[in-house]
Amino acid sequence: MHYFGFTSPRRPGPPPPALRRFRAGARSTRFRLERAAAGRVRGAAWRAEPLLTPVHLSLRDSRTLNLALPAETEGADGAADAPVRARLLITRGHRRHVVPLALERHSAGAPLLTATATLRDMRDGVWRLTVETRGADGRVRRRGITPAGDGAPAGTPTVPHAPDPLTGTLVRIVRSRGGRAVLQATRSRPRAELVRFEPRGDGITVRGRLIGGRPAGAASPPRRAEAVRRRDKVVVPVEVAERGPDGTFTLRVPLGAMTGAGPGQWVWDFQVDGLPLGRWLSDVRDPSAAYPTPFRVFALPDGALVRAHAHFTRTGAFAVTCWDITDLTREPAALAPGPKGRTPHPTPEPAKETT
Repeated sequence: MHYFGFTSPRRPGPPPPALRRFRAGARSTRFRLERAAAGRVRGAAWRAEPLLTPVHLSLRDSRTLNLALPAETEGADGAADAPVRARLLITRGHRRHVVPLALERHSAGAPLLTATATLRDMRDGVWRLTVETRGADGRVRRRGITPAGDGAPAGTPTVPHAPDPLTGTLVRIVRSRGGRAVLQATRSRPRAELVRFEPRGDGITVRGRLIGGRPAGAASPPRRAEAVRRRDKVVVPVEVAERGPDGTFTLRVPLGAMTGAGPGQWVWDFQVDGLPLGRWLSDVRDPSAAYPTPFRVFALPDGALVRAHAHFTRTGAFAVTCWDITDLTREPAALAPGPKGRTPHPTPEPAKETT
């Protein structure tokens, strides 16, 4: 395992929406130009060298790069031999990082050139991948790599590319205009990432952290949090129990203030400093199906009973469905026979809403 650090620039705080859209458009244009430049071939010797087709090329969690290539090359006498030295060059402009390729011989197949490297804090932009080999005759060859495939199929429970779970930076293997495989790194925008939530007998505690906008470890603590009712956008302040210097926080869900709603208004979303709270840094395609959670009954300090459901939506947002059942448990007359001997139906339970 090889570790290579990439110096990250200082990131300002969350910009205004108009400035954020302008920066996103400028970054998209810059990425297209860099992909086009990375796919261009320089010199007649480069044009004569075909691209290498890897046996395996993948990038896990935007951090771990795995590469396996056929090791046989054509020597000066036309025979196939293994290179004396091989390495992978990751370049962007004047920045250059070298990953040694190890020769692995297998009795059941051809030898392979393999490498596993951990990339950290990559700058925004497109990084070129080049395999450099030196044969026994001293000849040096530099060749590009073709993408191994289009990633995981749509039927799998995970997505082919996932952001870094610590910094939120998304690094993908994309195809340039010339057919080469390149790495495209995109810095994360400000997010409120939920680490875990803890349902207890008297309430729900949420733990999370703010990411993006500043380097890791220098995020400012959250200033405010609120619960927003999905149907009519009613806002309830949420107490921030703990604030960490690195952007970590702990919230206490105000179930008592969230129960005074009519039918169909039971679902609440959460925001921290204006950022939606959820599990965003994950490779799970459908968090609502991957992380199922049950309904629970909570006994609040004021004696009220609340039936609540803390869950994730399909997009990864954190939501709470809550319903006050105190009257149903304290009034047996609610199930008494109604007019003309008919028994009324009990109040239906709230349905789970997802986005």
